[in-house]
Amino acid sequence: MTTKPHDQFAKQFLEELLSPLGEVRTNQEVTDETRFIDVLFSATPNSTADAETLGLLGRIALLNTALLEPFRNQPSFSEVRSCLQKLFTVIADSQRQANREDTAIAENDLPRLWILSPSASETLLKTFGATLDLDNWPDGVYFLPEGERGAIVAINKLPSTPDTLWFRLLGRGKVQQLAVSELVALPTENRLRRNVLEIIYRWRISLMAQPELTQDDEELIMNLTQAYEEARAAAVQEGVEQGVQLGQRQIVENLLKVRFGSVDDELSRVVNGLLQLPSEEFANVLLQLSSLSREELLARFTQ
Repeated sequence: MTTKPHDQFAKQFLEELLSPLGEVRTNQEVTDETRFIDVLFSATPNSTADAETLGLLGRIALLNTALLEPFRNQPSFSEVRSCLQKLFTVIADSQRQANREDTAIAENDLPRLWILSPSASETLLKTFGATLDLDNWPDGVYFLPEGERGAIVAINKLPSTPDTLWFRLLGRGKVQQLAVSELVALPTENRLRRNVLEIIYRWRISLMAQPELTQDDEELIMNLTQAYEEARAAAVQEGVEQGVQLGQRQIVENLLKVRFGSVDDELSRVVNGLLQLPSEEFANVLLQLSSLSREELLARFTQ
């Protein structure tokens, strides 16, 4: 079970989008051994109207129980096989439950796996026999052989339409940048726009709080900047800065606990001082926390 920022964001993001349609379980344990499904979704009745707002994601959600496995980078052969193994375990569990209840599950009602990847090479697709179904699905959705009940969504191949926006936000590079711009351009009264911007806001802060940034982290920060700034501006405009700062406070307190073991009264005043800084200065100080001494922090923020 991973704690990488992208994976955590993807789970929160998909949970936010899918929860109006049915039951969403993240980090769902499967029983053959200790394995975890990133997102396991089961639709509830009468969720069709809500699903329409999610475009391609909504269409996938309503097909049947869905295992959603998002990747920041193209998965390896081993990672794809691991996803398939989790799918087959879920299917086996469903069939055992049906047998206990003396019912039958139609083949088309069995759960299906959706691997969400920023890209998919010809080698990967050929190895797993993944092919397009352009008569029924958009470019970028590659189906594994029917008996495997899986598909690979190559996000960079999806058409740049409103229907694919929610997937393209999980992409990379220019694909993700364009999706962020489209998200920000949605009407301000759009509930999903507001909620996803808040998730992106927290995601970018968690990235900035890491002691060492990789090239991938820096790319993400750049891609998310527009959404981050929009979320912060909206928070101030709507008078919900306190709610945003609660998320910031938790991040800062956690970092200080890791650095110093606990947050006493003096360090609490440091947290209060940090939260008053402009956004860019706040982010810069977070990057320095791993190297600043207690005395330096107290001198800066408790005078």
